[in-house]
Amino acid sequence: MCMFNHGYQKLQYWIALATLSGLVQMMKEINQTKVSEFILQGLSDVPYLQLPLFLVFFLIYLASLVGNLLIVLLIWHDRHLHTPMYIFLCNLAGLDILYSSVTSPRILSDLFSKVKTIAASSCITQFFFFFSFICIELYLLAVMSYDRYIAICHPLHYIQIMHPNICAQMVSAAWVIGFLTSLIHTLCILRLSFCGPNVINSFFCDLPQLFLLSCTDTFINVFVVFLVGIIMGSGALSMTFVPYIRILRTIMGIDSRKGKLKAFSTCTSHLTVVFIFYGTLIFTYLRPNPTSTASEDRLVSIVYTVITPLLNPLIYSLRNKDLKAALRRILHSLGLKQFGTE
Repeated sequence: MCMFNHGYQKLQYWIALATLSGLVQMMKEINQTKVSEFILQGLSDVPYLQLPLFLVFFLIYLASLVGNLLIVLLIWHDRHLHTPMYIFLCNLAGLDILYSSVTSPRILSDLFSKVKTIAASSCITQFFFFFSFICIELYLLAVMSYDRYIAICHPLHYIQIMHPNICAQMVSAAWVIGFLTSLIHTLCILRLSFCGPNVINSFFCDLPQLFLLSCTDTFINVFVVFLVGIIMGSGALSMTFVPYIRILRTIMGIDSRKGKLKAFSTCTSHLTVVFIFYGTLIFTYLRPNPTSTASEDRLVSIVYTVITPLLNPLIYSLRNKDLKAALRRILHSLGLKQFGTE
């Protein structure tokens, strides 16, 4: 009987301990209030810098919109530009319009906002579209690299290989794969809980900043980033750079100096955009130690969110004789002969 009482008391002790432990855990969960909105740090809180920064970024955004929209209209209007290369360039220009519009309006409005809050759902939505357009641009740059490879290395078979139906399928695949890649990361973000600090040390919602604010273990998310980056990114990376090995060999075999310069000219524009775009993305998403200073992160983010969409019209159109000729034809048809002549 004594042994029975002792065992019963021991059982009561363990029940009480388990109950107490459960209550403590429940209190912790109650105290951890889920974050419903985030606060963006923005570009600067210094009052005398807000107006100059607004003017600079507004002009950059406006130039990006006008330049890329002009490329889209020229290619759409002029039948001479209905070729694979310009179809890809038209998609890239339209993508840059969407790409810059995800972040730039918010940047401009936050420069004069005292409290830069954004709902958690809006933050994740912004990330989804922003990262989708990043992925789509990577695949479009890869498709454009393949197009240059066929044009330079197999010019006699270019029309047969780069058939309009094939081009449409390649562009569609780039958009679908881009959205699916972003969807994977977005679904992984939805499994995270945000219950602590809610200040995002940036001017928009991006993956590294969300990881830092999560009170859930982000090992799975980081693993997915590297896994998807290796699988999908290596495919886009190899498709972008491997063709240039053959392209360079072909160019070096051209006897005419003028022919070499023309081939190099069409490639350098594309490679300039590729190197800047890939360099900033690797620094942001695939660096081994993401504990850089806030100023470094913001500077790199500015390059690939604001500056890169501006590079497309500057690099491609200013050096492109076909686009200039198309612009002159449009101006001439509108009666602006003084602008439509050489």
